Amino acid sequence: QVQLVESGGGLVQAGGSLRLSCAASGRTYRRYAMAWFRQAPGKDREFVARITWSADSTYYADSVKGRFTISRDNAKNTVYLQMNSLTPEDTAVYYCAADGDANTRTVVAATRYEYWGQGTQVTVSS
Repeated sequence: QVQLVESGGGLVQAGGSLRLSCAASGRTYRRYAMAWFRQAPGKDREFVARITWSADSTYYADSVKGRFTISRDNAKNTVYLQMNSLTPEDTAVYYCAADGDANTRTVVAATRYEYWGQGTQVTVSS
């Protein structure tokens, strides 16, 4: 089992920035690719960004490309999502997820991910 705990969410004005963190514990000796998803009220959960175990490859949804950056520190078992130029459309609960397919770059289906955090709310005001 792997436990994931997100933090860093909050309320920010449009144009502002937030940095989300996701701390992993448990079976972290296994290699996992990590991703961020988000879910807005009344909408399906959507893929945001993914990073491979070695951090040699990242992949982003078109809606966040150029504004968000995913990174990881394996020594700290932590994944980050730096979010810049936020808009009200970015308002959602943000979840991190772990995938045992550690080296594949583009896995966007939520069903492929084995472990999930509880989510952190991000609200962007206009």
